[in-house]
Amino acid sequence: MNCLEFRRDKLADPRRLPPEALAHLDDCAACRGFAAEVDENEARLAAALDVPVPEGLAERIILRRKTGTPIFAKASPRLGMLAASVVLTFAFGILQWQDAGSQDYARLAIEHVMHEPESFTSARSTDPELFRRVMHTFGGEMQASLGKVRYMKLCPVPEGTGWHIVFETEDGKLATLILIPAKRMKTDSEQAQVGGWNAVARPGGQGFYAVIADSPDALAKADELVRQRVRWRG
Repeated sequence: MNCLEFRRDKLADPRRLPPEALAHLDDCAACRGFAAEVDENEARLAAALDVPVPEGLAERIILRRKTGTPIFAKASPRLGMLAASVVLTFAFGILQWQDAGSQDYARLAIEHVMHEPESFTSARSTDPELFRRVMHTFGGEMQASLGKVRYMKLCPVPEGTGWHIVFETEDGKLATLILIPAKRMKTDSEQAQVGGWNAVARPGGQGFYAVIADSPDALAKADELVRQRVRWRG
């Protein structure tokens, strides 16, 4: 078992790990640290697990924080605890990008994908028109479709919110597109390989974007597709 497989298992069921995952945990200090963070986060959320969570709560908390609008004007204390727990979860996500000053953006994009394995098995916000609007707002004008959008989610980053997008190309391959505002790259591109994942980061729009795929060949094709079919402003 490699690190990516372990993290998928840990996030899928934090309290029950298969024997091969437990064996990997004994041998890998990095995954022990990751497991400890997940366990701490689970403990913070445990008190609020019996509160029904409205779909899109995470995005509303982030967006309303920008305007200063109260998230729950007449909320119960339990629902307030849930909101606080979600904010703590976002803080955990933000930590992934805190060392972005090192210009190691491609690696950070891979690590972000590794922390959200559900993005490859879930359908979320798949409306093509919504995707077009998101790209336009970020500074990307679509010249042609990238393929079928499978997953789209607002994600916390130090400067506000970015977008985590999974799309299926015309040849049936899955690729991830991460849009991060405000961060300006010092180079024209940057590449990384972590845990079997491959990524390239490039300047574009409000900051930079990263394309992530599970092989060098798939990355090259997805990266070229984005470069051909998206015209970036700024």
